[in-house]
Amino acid sequence: MFFNSLDFAIFLPIVFFLYWFVAHKNLKLQNILLLVSSYYFYACWDWRFLFLLIFSTLLDYFTGLKISQSNNRSQKLTWLWISIGVNLGFLGVFKYYNFFVQSFADGLEAFGFTAHYSTLQVILPVGISFYTFHGLSYVIDIYKDRIKPERNFIDYSVFVSFFPLLVAGPIERATHLLPQIIKPRQFDYSQAVRGMRQILWGLFKKVVIADNSAEFANTIFNHSGDASGSTLVLGALFFTIQIYGDFSGYSDIALGTARLFGIELLRNFAFPYFSRDIAEFWRRWHISLSSWFKDYLYIPLGGSQGGMWMKIRNTFIIFLVSGFWHGANWTFIVWGLLNALYIMPSIIFGTNRTNLEIVAKGRFFPSLKELGAMSLTFMLTMFAWIFFRANDLSHAMQYISGIFSASIWSAPYFEGIHQSYHTMILIVIFMMIEWLGREQSFAIEKLGLNWHWTFRFLFYYLLIIAMVWFGGKEQVFIYFQF
Repeated sequence: MFFNSLDFAIFLPIVFFLYWFVAHKNLKLQNILLLVSSYYFYACWDWRFLFLLIFSTLLDYFTGLKISQSNNRSQKLTWLWISIGVNLGFLGVFKYYNFFVQSFADGLEAFGFTAHYSTLQVILPVGISFYTFHGLSYVIDIYKDRIKPERNFIDYSVFVSFFPLLVAGPIERATHLLPQIIKPRQFDYSQAVRGMRQILWGLFKKVVIADNSAEFANTIFNHSGDASGSTLVLGALFFTIQIYGDFSGYSDIALGTARLFGIELLRNFAFPYFSRDIAEFWRRWHISLSSWFKDYLYIPLGGSQGGMWMKIRNTFIIFLVSGFWHGANWTFIVWGLLNALYIMPSIIFGTNRTNLEIVAKGRFFPSLKELGAMSLTFMLTMFAWIFFRANDLSHAMQYISGIFSASIWSAPYFEGIHQSYHTMILIVIFMMIEWLGREQSFAIEKLGLNWHWTFRFLFYYLLIIAMVWFGGKEQVFIYFQF
């Protein structure tokens, strides 16, 4: 079930009505309703993988209790590693087994040996990386005595499988989400209105910006061997906009939907394309994943406490794992390592915490220095996205070599370029609105609140009309594959 589908447009109001008008005085009934709705939402993808989700939930629920009940550190550690081992084992089988087998066989063949192997013909369960990380953070936090285990299985299951975040995040923490699940919730009109505005903006990002950009990015990447350097740059630009509109659009819809049920999820994006350096970009892009790796991998490895060598080592590990988390392909690993190289100067010279506030805060225009820094960061990010989008490393290298050719000075052209002009205009308008709203949690959070209600609703209707009129060919959310 897609957020931008008719099915979800029917599903959400039904759950909302039952939640606030039937079960509003009974917290237990509300949480049962959320759990049943979430399982139905997930089963719409493939009901068979619902059993995997339930097993993962049971595993972490019981290991969390066992860790808490154990009398010594050794027993606690044993139960922790059972949870980690089984969770990562499932993730490894479904997501990485074929990659490792293929890579091992290729390595043997490079040394002249013939490898006979078989791969698994399995479908990757949607959202497995996200709900696995939910469970892992829960048991690790119990082991570290940061939280007490949740004894109500229904409440814990809602934490793991809450449908707005189930298939593509944000990656929640038990310390943040569970307290909201176990306490009574009252309907807040202003919170619900804020949620609807965020849903509307997320749908606009996905349907108008991301899906249209995807159409042209796919055309150029799929025919990159015949394209000029300037056309390839344009293709990289389209994908750069696509992945932001797609993933941040999903996050906006998820956060807005959760607000309809009185729940605040972790923010996942903070206008990353207005960043002035790569360190700032990674504080603003996929925030829940970056902070997860920081808390559960970077700091346990020693963080920044062991000198420059440890900082560099741990940074490379984080970005290597981040790339691998995104997919079983060498392109993702290279993408991660490239971002690690990007961030190295700020790590070495200690400037990685320089740009903590949003750019040009309190001002309409950025300074020339800020504009230059944003432009450089954007171009470096766009270059790295080529590896993320390419089919394999050879495709990525062929694409990049095509950019750095004499044809980069020619006018871009591809089949359908004339149809892309309206998308380019929409992207400019979109980025202008994002810039105007960059100091808020999402771009239109406060846009128009002081207008007369007729103009405010006219703006909302224009966004809806744009989705109907300019909506691109429906594309699967990119992060569903992770």
